[in-house]
Amino acid sequence: PLDNLVTFQLPPALNGYTEERGAQFYRELLQNLRAAPGVKSAGQASVSIRGGDEWDSRMSVEGHKAKDGEDMQAFMNALSPGYFQTMGIRFLEGRDFTPLDAREEATVAIVNRRFADHFFPGQTAVGRRVGWGVGPEAKLTIEIVGVVENSLYEGPREGVRRQVFVPSWGVNGGTFYVRAQTGSAGAYTLVRNVVKGLDASMPVYAIKTLEGQLDETLLTDRLIALLSAGFGLLATVLASIGLYGVMAFVVARRRKELGIRLALGAEPGGVIWLVMCEVVLLLAIGLAVGIPSAIALGRFVSSQLYGIQPNDPWIALATVILLALVSAAAG
Repeated sequence: PLDNLVTFQLPPALNGYTEERGAQFYRELLQNLRAAPGVKSAGQASVSIRGGDEWDSRMSVEGHKAKDGEDMQAFMNALSPGYFQTMGIRFLEGRDFTPLDAREEATVAIVNRRFADHFFPGQTAVGRRVGWGVGPEAKLTIEIVGVVENSLYEGPREGVRRQVFVPSWGVNGGTFYVRAQTGSAGAYTLVRNVVKGLDASMPVYAIKTLEGQLDETLLTDRLIALLSAGFGLLATVLASIGLYGVMAFVVARRRKELGIRLALGAEPGGVIWLVMCEVVLLLAIGLAVGIPSAIALGRFVSSQLYGIQPNDPWIALATVILLALVSAAAG
């Protein structure tokens, strides 16, 4: 669940702390958070996930010769021990980071399942090596020590990426995650008190639940979806009004003809059916144009918005029934 997973940030400069003192502050903060009552686990990341931030790098991979133009990009993050447990991301192979892994030049890494399946299909990735950059000068100095399940990086729209995680070191990025046993309100107070206990002048900002951060990431998409739904409803109303107007005009234009038919002995039911045949024909022509257009536009919309299915049969059926009823009433 995301409602009891709280994230917050500290300023990277840490109020003038040196690199060594800032790293020590991070370690003490994580220790105190984990020891606080009501906290299940805590972790830290350099890049805030699901917030639209990005750190990527081209990687060389042991046993894989990059072809010309091949995408060797991986999305990176620097993490503390305990991050994966806090985020609920399970290990498939290997181990988590330890405090001894933290150093300026990373020597170990953890990759996600998508990275492992892409470069080591049907094989274990643990024990293999990767390196920064590609080409003859790239050095494979980083050993893969673990493989974790896939998870989102930038946000739901972008989907799952190939990811490489290295141990966090220093104060390059200060996004923390706390898995609490209680609701978010109590967790906010707990976080502020723990930080204040270490440094009363240290500001805590961007504190929110991961669910709230995800809502912010999807805000634009939801606004567009809401506007699209409103315009779709308006278009349906206008189509109904226009359809009624066309049907009424067609019938009114044949008023004298229909009167003559009735005067010559035509049955009223037959005259009504005569009109309804024309109604059905016009409706069929409209649906023959509208349904394929709606399917094509639906696929376009689904590519622009997260979580939108290209076709909704129930909405389509309801629209067809509505237009058929309007046509029948007009006829």
